[in-house]
Order: sequence, then structure tokens, then C-alpha cells
Amino acid sequence: MFQPTSAFIALRYATAGKHNSFVAFINRFSVAGIALGLAALIVIVSVMNGFESQLKQRVLGVVPHIVASTPPDQIRQQAIPGLRAAMAYREAEGVVQSRRGLRGIQLQGIETAQMREHAMVTQTVEAGQFSHIEPGSFVVAIGRALAVQLEIRVGDRLRVLIADASVYTPFGRMPSQRLVTVGAIFDMRSQMDDKVIYLHEDDLRRLLRKPESEQPATRLFLNDAFNYQQAMAVLEDNKIEAISWRSRQGPLFDAVKMEKNMMFLMLVLIIAVAAFNIVSALVMVVSEKQGDIAILQTQGMHLSGIRWVFICNGVFNGVKGALIGLVLGLVLTTQLNPLLSVLNVPLALSADGRGVPVVLQIDQVVLVTTLSLVLCLLASLYPAMRATRIAPAVALQND
Repeated sequence: MFQPTSAFIALRYATAGKHNSFVAFINRFSVAGIALGLAALIVIVSVMNGFESQLKQRVLGVVPHIVASTPPDQIRQQAIPGLRAAMAYREAEGVVQSRRGLRGIQLQGIETAQMREHAMVTQTVEAGQFSHIEPGSFVVAIGRALAVQLEIRVGDRLRVLIADASVYTPFGRMPSQRLVTVGAIFDMRSQMDDKVIYLHEDDLRRLLRKPESEQPATRLFLNDAFNYQQAMAVLEDNKIEAISWRSRQGPLFDAVKMEKNMMFLMLVLIIAVAAFNIVSALVMVVSEKQGDIAILQTQGMHLSGIRWVFICNGVFNGVKGALIGLVLGLVLTTQLNPLLSVLNVPLALSADGRGVPVVLQIDQVVLVTTLSLVLCLLASLYPAMRATRIAPAVALQND
């Protein structure tokens, strides 16, 4: 059984001056390795969280969370978990033409009021106003990247062509086309900025040559786009055809998650290497303290008490390294951008251009700190077991 006596002796071993300077060096090295590894892990995981959050905002602010095949009224009657709003929606593939050239784009037919209230893209308008998109106006909103490619400004006109709505004429098959006016330019700083054009849902219906009686699809806004499975399950249970963002952008987020997991594994291995330096340090302590161990045994200390002395010794080193790494990691994470500014390292990777995106999650910090302590505990088991195999008579005879 663990006894306070074992912890007291272990603390004396861990804090007293070491006769063997090499053992003391390995102890310091292992503590420093755990501290640096844990600090690096906290910083890197927080930065990866920030990039994942930025990617989520930039891409899923443009791509619909879920598109259902039924009208909005039917969707609102369903108890869909996490649903924030639903609006009439249409989409089509087309080509946009300016004097500069042609670009393939996706046309998204939207309801202006719902988009302004629930979509992040409307908060990134750099020129013009999203409210100019009204039924019958054929006003569109385009991304800044597409505007630069086509050399377009607010108020300029574009020609939109949709091959799926083509008709046969005496001159052959002609696509549906219409001159539209640029009413707003947004900048989500995502890969979708040069691929999407917004216009009113009714205007897109007319471009597609659909009758007024045809019901539109529904675009669902979720509180958290990553929690789409429950909403999809409800739609499937009600026999409603739907498609989520995963079918379009899933591989991108899978790649980011894979990179995040690999970085986590790599840094955990660094902590593991530092933690298992405790093994060599404690093995040398066991060899150095054979006489002390034998005296403790002859005075009646149970083998489990001897074992806990060295387990606690290793854990004390782990706690010391974990505390230093925790404080260092939190300071570096919260002050990362000011530190980069002081070091004159200009990095504008956030959506707002203010430096490196950082999202510190306390549960992750607790997890990695606990993991570091567990590795230190595991590293202490072998030396502790070895200490219990020392024969008192042999050890005292050698002394």
C-alpha cells in the first residue's frame, strides 16, 4: 500500500543534492524535455485548432451546411436538432463572362434576408451591399478573388450563361443567359471565393427557365456545421433527400484532421522520449542507493513501500516538468502573436489578417498534461520493480 513515508523519502531523493552529477543531469534533462514537449504540444494543438476554426468559417461560410430537396415549410415542421434557420435555395453550374474572360462558377439562389441574418459571408462584404440582391433585380454578389480575375467592380455588368437551361433556336442550341449587375463584393479568403456567385432565388429560377409553380430546395443553417449527422439522420428518417457539406468539402477537412493528429502524435512521442529518460535516471538511483534500500527493508518497510518510493520519485519529476511545460505553454499560446510581433515575424494567417489564429481549449490542455503524467508514471514502474529485487544481505555486504 502507498504510505506517506514513501512519498516523504521520494521527495527527499528528488530535492536533495545528488552525489552523482550524471544522474542529476539526466534528471534535469528529462524534466526539461517533458516541459518543452508539453509546451510545444499545447502551442501547436492550439494553433491547429485555430486553423481548423478559420477553415470552418471560410469554407462552410460559403458552402451550404445541408441542402434538402423539399421546400422550407416542410423542413420547418421537422424537429431537426441544431437547426438555426432554413431558406429557399437553388443552385446551378454556369459560366460568367466579362471583357476579361470566362470563368466557370456555381450560382447560388438565396433569400437575402435569411442570408444577411445567418450567413457569415454577408459580414465580409468589402464593397457594395448584400441587400441590393432583390427578386427581379438580377443583382449578384461575387468574391473578391473572382472580381480581381475578371477586373470587375461594383456596378459593372457580367453575362451569366447556364448550359443546363439551353433552348433550341434557328441558330442552334443556345444556353440561357442574362446580363447581371454586381451589387456586392465579399472576401471570405477561402478557396470558394472565385467559384460562387450569389443572386436571388427567384432570379435563378427564371435563368433556369423553371415555372413559378416549381418548389425550391431548402438550405439549412446549423448551429455547428460539424454536428450535421443528427440533422441528416432526422431527414433520412422522414424520407427527405438531402446532401451535406461533407460530400463536397469532406476530403479537405479530413486532410486537416489527419495533419492535426500526426502533429499531436509526433509531439507526444517527444514527451515520451523525455519521460522515459526517467527510467535511466531511476535505474542509476536504484544502483546508487542499494544500501539505503537494504536498510529500509531491514527496518521493516514493505516491498510495496520501497516500490512507491521510486514511483513517487519519477512522478515528482514528471509533475515538475508538467507544471513548467503547462505554464510555458499557456503563456506562449496566449501571447503568441505579440511575441511574433516583437521578434518581427510578420504572419497574417487569420481571416481578419491579425496574425496566427489560436484557439485554446482547456479540455485539450488537461488531456495532454494528464497524458504527460501518465507517461512519467509508466516510466517509473520498471525501476521501482527493480528496487524490490535487491537482496538486503548482499547489498549490505557489498557496502
